[in-house]
Amino acid sequence: MFSEKIQIELIKQINRESESSQLYLYMASYVESSGFEGICEFLYDHSNEERMHMLKLIRYINQRGGNVIFNKVCIKNTIYGSIKELFKKLLDHERKISSKINFLVELSLQEKDYFTYNFLQWYIEEQIEEESLIKTILDKIELIGEDKGGLYLLDRDIRKIHNK
Repeated sequence: MFSEKIQIELIKQINRESESSQLYLYMASYVESSGFEGICEFLYDHSNEERMHMLKLIRYINQRGGNVIFNKVCIKNTIYGSIKELFKKLLDHERKISSKINFLVELSLQEKDYFTYNFLQWYIEEQIEEESLIKTILDKIELIGEDKGGLYLLDRDIRKIHNK
């Protein structure tokens, strides 16, 4: 068993991962109805990826003898003015998640829980990838500007960006 303090914070992270999965799912549905097939597939895939992050945490807590409790997650229905705005929101969200992972790493060191510290290294690497990927897409959107042809090509090619 590990400290209750760490267990509570890991459960908060499970709920944040669940929120992330729901956010990506909502955005995918929103974009799909606008005809962006590539971007919607990218977002659906990321929704599943966030769910896997959540499952990884649940399994870890269970392995350590903890007890997982879920919060109700509600995603606010949002209308995005553009694909650029949507990806800016995603980048902000991923940065928020990164700060929470950093907090968990710091807490695990304070609590001298080196098992959790080691476990969290995977999440650090994952967040580096997530932020970099969303930033890369945003940079491409910046280059495209208002060019609808460029946005069409980005939508078509976004799966290649994701699979790098």
